Amino acid sequence: MALETEQETYERELEKLAASMDGKFVLIKADKVIGAYDTYGDALKVGYDTFGLKPFLVKRIEVVPTAHSFSRDIGICRT
Repeated sequence: MALETEQETYERELEKLAASMDGKFVLIKADKVIGAYDTYGDALKVGYDTFGLKPFLVKRIEVVPTAHSFSRDIGICRT
């Protein structure tokens, strides 16, 4: 599975990251947290500058994850 190690690292470090960096974007490569950045773009740029096209993870630090899914089959809401 792609980025499995990075996701495990995120989950392992989440409590520590969230304590001081909630809402920032973390850059993770393998089992190492590289850094936390104010924007997704900043983290992505550092990732590409450092690792090129090798896989790395950029993810928002969130204690309560935001849902990013929806369904096209939801009917119209009428109030």
